[in-house]
Amino acid sequence: MNGKHIIVTGGAGFIGTNLVRKLCEDNHVTVVDNLHTGSVENIRDLVDAGKVKFVEGDVKNLRKLGIEADVVFHLGIYSASPMYRKNPQLVSEVVAGTIDVLEYVKERGARLVYASTSSIYNSIEPPHREDIIPLVTDFYTEARLAGERLLELYSKLYGIDAQAVRFFSVYGKYEKAKAGYANLATQFLLAMKHGKQPEIYGDGTQRRDFIYAEDLADLLIAASSRKGFNIYNAGTGKNYDLNELVDMINRMLGKDIRPKYLKMPVSNYVMVTLADTTKIRKELGFEAKTSLEKGLDIINKFYS
Repeated sequence: MNGKHIIVTGGAGFIGTNLVRKLCEDNHVTVVDNLHTGSVENIRDLVDAGKVKFVEGDVKNLRKLGIEADVVFHLGIYSASPMYRKNPQLVSEVVAGTIDVLEYVKERGARLVYASTSSIYNSIEPPHREDIIPLVTDFYTEARLAGERLLELYSKLYGIDAQAVRFFSVYGKYEKAKAGYANLATQFLLAMKHGKQPEIYGDGTQRRDFIYAEDLADLLIAASSRKGFNIYNAGTGKNYDLNELVDMINRMLGKDIRPKYLKMPVSNYVMVTLADTTKIRKELGFEAKTSLEKGLDIINKFYS
């Protein structure tokens, strides 16, 4: 992809920043972000260098901003289940924002890539395939599923090209601004670097398919070229339990810090995520390049 006019909603956030840094070298990129969990400092150097335009705003007003784009990456969506437990009204916010993005795409003939979630596979036996029938589990999942269904509807009614990408456990650079909503790999690393015990709910046997953010950015870019409506998993096809994650970080840091185990606070916790990667390999030619060990080493140096 090059020479395109691109909007990245949520582009000052963690995943958005990793995507924007790949896109801005060869494209005209505008970031639209309400800074809920993002930070302009993540992309300050790009804005100051004139490589990226930043607009502080809500996606519900995207059509009013007067920005032209060939492709929209819609990442500006409230991104953690606890946010929705605190405020279920966020479901309606997500739907309203996604509809405005879809109206923008319809009016301009642009392509859309939408950030969905692996939480859709909650309580379903892994490995997780894109064609499963989701169960009813929580507000966060319902918000993202509503978005997926709206993409499919707009594609059927208006012929737009809209790709839904279900993110598994994404970790990487530029995640500090998310604080307690950051990925567990990043939270554990930052705690253990400072000699603190990582906190694990349950016994640590829950398993996650961790994907490095720069790999995810490559997948999102690959998905943007697809026609029609499609759903893609964004995972590696490998998973690790949280005790293994702690052991990896200890070996890397040369420490021996044991986790603090806490009582599980919710009944609908996702115990296992594991992406079936068949579709992304066949249709996108994508395979994650960064192992968990390598990714941890990269972010350890980045956060030093």
